[in-house]
Amino acid sequence: MTIDLYTWGTPNGRKISIALEELELDYAVHPINIQKDEQFDPEFLKISPNNKIPAVVDPQGPDGEPISLFETGAILVYLAEKTGKLMPEDVRGRHTAMQWLMWQMGGFGPMLGQAHHFRRFAPEQIPYAVDRYTNESKRLYGVLDKRLAEEAYLAGDYSIADIAAYPWAARHEWQGIALEEFSNVKRWYDAITARPAVVRGMAVPA
Repeated sequence: MTIDLYTWGTPNGRKISIALEELELDYAVHPINIQKDEQFDPEFLKISPNNKIPAVVDPQGPDGEPISLFETGAILVYLAEKTGKLMPEDVRGRHTAMQWLMWQMGGFGPMLGQAHHFRRFAPEQIPYAVDRYTNESKRLYGVLDKRLAEEAYLAGDYSIADIAAYPWAARHEWQGIALEEFSNVKRWYDAITARPAVVRGMAVPA
């Protein structure tokens, strides 16, 4: 059955469209134009009470009944468990994937998002804020680079942890980051960029 995806063209939104493409799940796209405040529509708030995209509705939930989900980490874990893919099968590997997923959700996404805001969208340039979040972005890329010196992907094999981090890295220029300074991240980034499912997922919504 077709999963309904409520999304917009942001790094967080693209996490889920990439995962759906990688997992070869049927899904229907429902654009939520956050530039027009459509995320505050009462019908959308029934699915995503935090008024954030993305959200999904799976008519065939784990108990056979429809289930709606918001928060990208929760959605990615759900899709991995639904299909038995993109998550290591062994317990240690699963915890490795989960910790890097949480790292993305707690740091790599929010801090890079702040860099986007203060470097590109703030109504006035605040040097302290620009420096703070640009420097923190560089620190986080250093953490990512060190991990990717140890493994090809964050949990060893390609997983939802990589899918969570990639769309944020895809806007590295917005963060004042030159990927050439992080050779392991560059290798990882190029490998993921070349995946056909990633190309399709990054284009959602059209």
